[in-house]
Amino acid sequence: MEDLVRLGKSDVHVSRIGVGTMTWGGKTRIYGGAHGPDAEARALETSLSAGVNLFDTAEMYGRGTSEQRLGVLARGRELVVATKFAPFPPRTARSLPRALDRSLARLGRKRVDLYQIHFHTPGMRVGALMDRLADAVDASKARAVGVSNFSAEHMRQAHAALAERGIPLASNQVEYSLLHREPEVDGVLGACRELGVTLVAYMPLAMGALTGKYTSRSRPPDRLRRSVGPFRGDRLDRAAPVLERLGEIGERHGKTRGQVALRWLIEQDTVPIPGAKDARQAAENAGALDFRLSKEDIESLSDATQGWRG
Repeated sequence: MEDLVRLGKSDVHVSRIGVGTMTWGGKTRIYGGAHGPDAEARALETSLSAGVNLFDTAEMYGRGTSEQRLGVLARGRELVVATKFAPFPPRTARSLPRALDRSLARLGRKRVDLYQIHFHTPGMRVGALMDRLADAVDASKARAVGVSNFSAEHMRQAHAALAERGIPLASNQVEYSLLHREPEVDGVLGACRELGVTLVAYMPLAMGALTGKYTSRSRPPDRLRRSVGPFRGDRLDRAAPVLERLGEIGERHGKTRGQVALRWLIEQDTVPIPGAKDARQAAENAGALDFRLSKEDIESLSDATQGWRG
């Protein structure tokens, strides 16, 4: 099993893969809905047993129910909890401290390990938001701070504003997978590497499209996935050669398509956070930690997905 890695230049150390808990809490139909509290408890136990310590949530997920469920399951456990502030109008930067207190109450914690701005809102100054994040660190309510869905330009602004307070920008959480390689061409991945910021990759399995579970004749059960991303139009047919390549590489390593896809992201020095609704999914995801891809494997997958770079 691999050692923990530093989250940016903060003092928070995380596993090379994390767990997205958006469906936890039972109030969402996305990704087929939740599997229930017992299944979520087993997902957490299985993840921890495999050396996975990062669990990501947000106040938006299930209107707080994901935070509540994670808080209950995490009680008394040694793990890294990340959550997010949603800057929806009419909120302002001044809304952040109260929102953080509410998230901490739902999580049952005095401090969160990583507090992130969920997305950039036009008209809300990045500097003002970073000041509130810095205040949270100073008040010992957050160990580290990050952003999510920030462009390279806005990430640089956030990094500079936090630096004025002597606090590093730990992470930028963005969509990144073999079927969504835009961070490589929009400057986000390059800026992360330049600034020493960890890229946390959400939807690393392209909503399940990279697992091989779905085809153009067998689409996901929930309407959201059927209408977006890799499931829209003829994209599943276009992705078939990628899945074939994943299968070939996986067969050589004794791994599944999804594990190879996650490992490719790890080899890019990112931290993918696939969802895990039960122990089976948690074990499947953690299987990406105990093998390495060869240089030839990485190049082969990169070549096969050039058309998905934006």
